[in-house]
Amino acid sequence: MKAVFFDVDFTLIYPGPTFTGEGYTRFALRHGLHVDAARFDLAVASAAVELDGVEDDVYRADPFVRYAEHVLREMGGEGSGLTPCAKEIYEEWAECRHFDLYDDVIETFKQLQFMGFSIGLISNTHRCLEAFQSHFGLESLVTYAISSYEHGYLKPHPTIFREALRSVGIGPRDGLMVGDSMAHDVVGARRVGMHAVLLVRSGSYTAPVDNVPIIRTLIELPSLIQRFDSST
Repeated sequence: MKAVFFDVDFTLIYPGPTFTGEGYTRFALRHGLHVDAARFDLAVASAAVELDGVEDDVYRADPFVRYAEHVLREMGGEGSGLTPCAKEIYEEWAECRHFDLYDDVIETFKQLQFMGFSIGLISNTHRCLEAFQSHFGLESLVTYAISSYEHGYLKPHPTIFREALRSVGIGPRDGLMVGDSMAHDVVGARRVGMHAVLLVRSGSYTAPVDNVPIIRTLIELPSLIQRFDSST
């Protein structure tokens, strides 16, 4: 194995107060909407269908805006301000200042770099990944980054993984994808012949599905990769 690729959102970074129930309430008030912050968690859970239902994997803003609309609606929001509010939420998601880096990222990246691995980013985002690396001080650690916005296709579409592999100059069996989504990260990577690891930072620790390793923190990754290499 020669390169490790990472998803970004909820793998390397997590949203701060702007994207909590209280944050959505502030967005809503600016657009004349009244929502119940206490309903946020259930609203988010039910909104996942808006992103999972993208059949052609072509990147477009609409599903993400519909996701935010769904959340707002389930929180009790209604009226003409719903779509403009959702669009503002979508646009603000691209701003790095609203996010924090998980504590295990820098240490893990440095260890992987020391072990001789190239590090890449493959993200379903419209966030500028150069700005992301600069904001969080990752420029010296990341070799390559590609977003679905610039590529044109969302994970799990095979072309975004193949483009990442091509740009690093390796074949599929030399690459490992790490992410928090079974459907987008793991399935997409394995579809093109890459190795994959599912990161489960919270919730129930389930058994690996279809022999996919599961980790709870990135700190577990270097030793897992060594076991990968020793078994191949």
